[in-house]
Amino acid sequence: MGDVGNTGGETSETNDARLERARREVSPRKLAKQIAIASGSCTLFGREGYTRASVDALAAEAGVSTRTLYNHFPGGKAQLFGAVVTWSSSEVRDAQLALLRAVLNPEHPPRPEDLERDLVSLARAFVGLMTDYPNHFALVRHIHSEADHVPPEVLQAWREAGPEPVARALAGAMANLEDAGLLDLRGDAPLAAAHFTALTGQFIALRSHYGVLPLPAEEVDALIRGGVSAFLRAYATS
Repeated sequence: MGDVGNTGGETSETNDARLERARREVSPRKLAKQIAIASGSCTLFGREGYTRASVDALAAEAGVSTRTLYNHFPGGKAQLFGAVVTWSSSEVRDAQLALLRAVLNPEHPPRPEDLERDLVSLARAFVGLMTDYPNHFALVRHIHSEADHVPPEVLQAWREAGPEPVARALAGAMANLEDAGLLDLRGDAPLAAAHFTALTGQFIALRSHYGVLPLPAEEVDALIRGGVSAFLRAYATS
């Protein structure tokens, strides 16, 4: 109980709640050690994936003994992977939410003539995170390719830590643009947000293997502009 990487138990507990519980129940020194182990393991998980990464190699990458790793993560590799995914996804989530607030400030919606420019800026910023957080997106690539081997509770923890809150926030931003008279979402802001993500980011992620093989800058720019243009043809009010 209380380990920052504990992804077992009831799945209704959110990752933020788990981390807050860990801060209350685990000593600051132990929590810092768990975070250091998770941080050190992120590179190896990103390089080798979940299935191929061994506990011995993870301990070596984190600079601790296997015994120390199990002392902090009694559930072994599955629990450690859950901690790494939660920690990494929370970092990227916070970066995405900050970018979303900065580009699409609900208090100051863009002028109609600036909507396309701002959506292109948002998409560029989101795509740029693959360069800023390469280990995280390497993890995401492995999560997709090894989904049948990753424990279900770890997949749920990943969704709760990053994709789901970001999708909700993006849907909220789209709804704000509709309230400003800039978009017509036809009553489905989450679907519009999913379409925006698919058109401006997912194709680039797939083509670049989540940043492992970066695309030329001019190609990325053309794909983003084309995706935003297609999105606006579907949802713009004018």
